[in-house]
Amino acid sequence: MMDSRIFLPALLLVLGLATVFAQSSAPGQACESKNGTTCDECLKNVTCLWCIKTKSCVTYPVRTILPPHSLCPLNDARWGLCWMNFQILIITLAVVGGIIIIAFLVCLFCCCKCENFGSKRFEAKMQRQSNKMKTKQEERKAEMKQRHEEIRSKYGLKGPNPYSKFA
Repeated sequence: MMDSRIFLPALLLVLGLATVFAQSSAPGQACESKNGTTCDECLKNVTCLWCIKTKSCVTYPVRTILPPHSLCPLNDARWGLCWMNFQILIITLAVVGGIIIIAFLVCLFCCCKCENFGSKRFEAKMQRQSNKMKTKQEERKAEMKQRHEEIRSKYGLKGPNPYSKFA
């Protein structure tokens, strides 16, 4: 059981490296050999670029992100799909990227606004509770004062408190 856990990843690693080396050693010959064919035939290999203007199949220049104009103009270059040129691809990716960024910023703004709204709601709730407690305390004070007045009147101590000047 333990041997198969080690053997399977090692086998996959070896096969992956063999595939990479096989593709990196012969893509130039594979692409240039399809010069007289169609766009579909050329683009079956992922490393190939089809130029409509020259009707040639060339190896995609991986060192540059976009193929240089001297190799093939962007409007005539096809990679991956024959019906989509690089200009459409760049514009589409820019629009999709912009929409994603705007959506992220809107979500970020909404989350901040909702968080502030929640804290305002919490503060309002705390303020209401504080007001309730103050009113209850004032009612208790008034009740205690009334009770003290009743006790004073009961025992005939209605006059001014002689100790009030010390308080």
